[in-house]
Amino acid sequence: MTIPHSGSLMALSENDFGNDKPREECGVFGLYSPVPNDLAWLTYLGMFALQHRGQEAAGMCVSDGEKFHVEKDLGLVTQVFDERRLDSVRLANARVSIGHVRYSTTGSNLRFNAQPLTTRTNKGILGMAHNGNFVNALEVRQEMLLEGALFQTTNDSEVMLNLIARESHMDLVEATAAAMKRLKGGYACVLMNRHSLIGFRDPHGVRPLVIGQRDDGAYAMASEPCALYAVGAKLLRDVQPGELVWVDRNGLHSLMVEPRAPTPCAFEWIYFARSDSQLDGIDTHASRIRMGEQLAREFSVDADIVVPVPDSGIGAAIGYARESGIPFDYGLYKNPYAGRTFIAPTQEARELKVKMKLSPTSAVAGRRVILVDDSIVRGTTSRQIVNLLRDAGATEVHFRVCSPPITHPCFYGIDTAARKELVASTHTQEEIRQLIGADTLAFISERGIREAIGGPGLCLACFNGEYPAGTPLLNDVDKLALEV
Repeated sequence: MTIPHSGSLMALSENDFGNDKPREECGVFGLYSPVPNDLAWLTYLGMFALQHRGQEAAGMCVSDGEKFHVEKDLGLVTQVFDERRLDSVRLANARVSIGHVRYSTTGSNLRFNAQPLTTRTNKGILGMAHNGNFVNALEVRQEMLLEGALFQTTNDSEVMLNLIARESHMDLVEATAAAMKRLKGGYACVLMNRHSLIGFRDPHGVRPLVIGQRDDGAYAMASEPCALYAVGAKLLRDVQPGELVWVDRNGLHSLMVEPRAPTPCAFEWIYFARSDSQLDGIDTHASRIRMGEQLAREFSVDADIVVPVPDSGIGAAIGYARESGIPFDYGLYKNPYAGRTFIAPTQEARELKVKMKLSPTSAVAGRRVILVDDSIVRGTTSRQIVNLLRDAGATEVHFRVCSPPITHPCFYGIDTAARKELVASTHTQEEIRQLIGADTLAFISERGIREAIGGPGLCLACFNGEYPAGTPLLNDVDKLALEV
């Protein structure tokens, strides 16, 4: 059987104003409680806190040591888990649970691709939730198919789960470690059976994973600390790159599977992570302020106000204003009730959608505006926002971007669109400026983003094409997809 590329990664559509951005990856969450707990409710809260990382599907597994309940579907956490569905996974003596919010990067947005994935093995029923991509999953999957393996989904997460399940002579920790050594890429996963919770992270630490603990002794693992706080847990530490951790009745354990070579994804701090998160010891909000300060040092301009594109440009706009001395103001109002599913089939409808989601305030009238955003992917949204400000009376619009130009696709769990659709890969900076209609345009430098975020190293592959965790063995496609 062959697995052709289908282009199902849902490259950003001009029909969807809200999606002219790098798309969120996924969010994973897990709990192990030494005492009976309402883990279904706690997992719901943890998933809700991670909703910004994926809005296409949600699911959870819960076990009390005997029963193993699974519920998942397409939709937001609050849509999938109404009172009836939440009750269906509630277990009086629950001890282990995992949850997942999904944006499909590898595999179509279909119900059977929703996670957690589950399988029956000689180790019992396993459930797994995965954030990221395995870049050699297609190659490994094809080998496993020739050996008689069966797959029920079209996403790469099932390849990892099958690798773990097939090691019948190993215990669960050993089998997971062996699978980590086989698959390459950027990933963070939580895995459970009826009696234990496992978390593991790729050796480059591209995708985040943290550990926390509640006062009642329950351990939590999550993509971001905000999910720990949502369930009353305190942050203990990050799972280290290349580390496998597990919790059972004997407590928390750790195994370094592969040597650390940390290059976490820069976009976690630029855009994806919540502003109240701290990942790998780096505060997200503070790093975004430093990005804005760096932008002001690199590309100053005379203006009257600094305006963020809400919400992702707020921190950087604060930093730009502080460094430049130009006042910060909210020149754009974001409608919090404008969802992501609104379909705009015509150009007129697309323009109306922009106005439905964003509207200018009186602060921009008669002013020279510095507009700060996190990124430019296609440029379609940027152009429409610039037009909004001009229509509201802005005399000048100077666009400042707190990421370098995005010129390459991501293979590690972010949908940045195919390379040919990335405006910075096909246009010069001056051409982009003309396309979006700004008076001036400037992107933060690679050096600037490294200094603003800090840390031992960063994955900047979408800016420079240098992929620390490898690339797919595919020469004729821009994105990795598994489709049958």
